[in-house]
Amino acid sequence: MPTLTPESTEDYFEYDESAEACYVGDIVAFGTVFLSVFYSLVFAFGLVGNLLVVLALTNSRKPKSITDIYLLNLALSDLLFVATLPFWTHYMVSEQGFHHAACKLTTAFFFIGFFSGIFFITVISIDRYLAIVLAANSMNNRTVQHGVTVSLGVWAAAILVAAPQFMFTKRKENECLGDYPEVLQDIWPVLRHVETNFLGFLLPLLIMTYCYVRIIQTLFACKNRKKAKAIKLILLVVLVFFLCWTPYHVLIFLETLKMYDFFPSCDMKRALRLALSVTETVAFAHCCLNPLIYAFAGEKFRRYVRHLYRKCLAVLCGRPVHVSFSPPESQRSRQGSFASSNFTHYTSDGDASILL
Repeated sequence: MPTLTPESTEDYFEYDESAEACYVGDIVAFGTVFLSVFYSLVFAFGLVGNLLVVLALTNSRKPKSITDIYLLNLALSDLLFVATLPFWTHYMVSEQGFHHAACKLTTAFFFIGFFSGIFFITVISIDRYLAIVLAANSMNNRTVQHGVTVSLGVWAAAILVAAPQFMFTKRKENECLGDYPEVLQDIWPVLRHVETNFLGFLLPLLIMTYCYVRIIQTLFACKNRKKAKAIKLILLVVLVFFLCWTPYHVLIFLETLKMYDFFPSCDMKRALRLALSVTETVAFAHCCLNPLIYAFAGEKFRRYVRHLYRKCLAVLCGRPVHVSFSPPESQRSRQGSFASSNFTHYTSDGDASILL
């Protein structure tokens, strides 16, 4: 979540119980410029990458699979997330801030996109576990209808989990803040941070780790020659998720401790505020990497990118260029042969990236 919302202010001083002022104006100024630039970059790359995923899935002539449903919803979650970043950029650089409705809606869409994206990554991990480790038992349950039902449940869960993050958010003195009732002023910000740490990181990481450890064990028991590439993809998924999100959630936990005066030093408060801005940028970049990790590692999506490239080339050059979206016959037969292996038979694409 942005460091500026929903309870942060633009004050240049922080105060402890002894009323000692700690100047953080230079950190705020740096964060305003740094985050504004970075939000713009994340918006641009995240928008393009996830739109390509949506276009590839909606324009594919192949029958949809349950994996396609989850990838489509992950891309929509990331699009909802990145769509709020221009508004946060405007909020940081503008003295007027948000109107009340914009404040509420932007914060709501941000957190719904934030949690739904994490939840769909977790669901994709569980689906891969079912498709590979429990292939025979899960074949009848991994249908498109089942995927739609699960996806609707994930969106409902994301809205429910995100509600505590934005339900008290409102415009107050040109700032978009959490205006809590007096009885909740001390406990609600702590509960929000704990919820973000546990449901937005720790629990998904534990589920992903278990699923992928079991998948790797299953792949090692197989004799398919392409299992090495699949294992590398698994390690990439977990490693990127861990590296992107761990520093940010550690800083959120430290911010929670700061509420209880664990860090009385002014230098420590300044360092935490700066570190939170920096780790936030790394975490938010994950939505730009999702299309590369979860979608374009599959042959279907690489074909669609090549298809778009050739189509654009045909328009620019003004002459016909072959733009077929169907794979060549040799590739189709190769995929069909590979899909018959004992651990890829129930997956969607049957490429070397079997998990997709």
